[in-house]
Amino acid sequence: MSDAAPSQHLGADRAHPAPTASSPAPKPKESELTPVVNPRVYRFVVDITYLPVLLSGMRLEVHGREHVPPPGTPLVVAANHRSGLDPFLIARALPPGRYMQFMAKKELFGPITGPLITAGGSYPVDRNISDVKAVRTSLRILAAGGTVGIFPEGTRGGGELHGGAALIAAKGRAPILPVGISRVGRRWIVRFGPPLPSRGGIKALTVEVGERLAELAQPVGEKV
Repeated sequence: MSDAAPSQHLGADRAHPAPTASSPAPKPKESELTPVVNPRVYRFVVDITYLPVLLSGMRLEVHGREHVPPPGTPLVVAANHRSGLDPFLIARALPPGRYMQFMAKKELFGPITGPLITAGGSYPVDRNISDVKAVRTSLRILAAGGTVGIFPEGTRGGGELHGGAALIAAKGRAPILPVGISRVGRRWIVRFGPPLPSRGGIKALTVEVGERLAELAQPVGEKV
């Protein structure tokens, strides 16, 4: 520390006086804001993206919905990734009140689709780096009792799982809800498994998530 530091700090204090009880609180930076879900936009996107399923003569089956924790509690949803419909099928399969906010690749946030995705509560991630900003955004969502959606494979059919879901769940003190997606004939099948507690090491938890996803992604019979 230099000898000039105290006077410089005093000058800075005069230029930017400390806030008082009557002064407004400083606005958070845009990068520190928690993405907010617009329920109407969210439902519109979920409904419009289900049209291709209906028009192709297919249908959605949901198994294990009883495993989904009640709304208002932090939750990380981790699913296998096989098609571009995956996030919307999971969102449709979740019980009412659970608004899933996906960590989506930044390339999707263009001038047309970006505002729509953002209004739905999702947020960008740079898959080419360790995106600390995306992780912090995830933790703010969990702290508010929200639902973070992640594909541990990263890409469709990526195979090798990344530890992001386990890391975010551990730091956010949230359970991981494993979800398997499969397609059999004219059926899209979404299977929820029992939540996994976010304890133990990140590597061990990632392995456990992978094992559960592999099981849940296996085709099942018709829902009764």
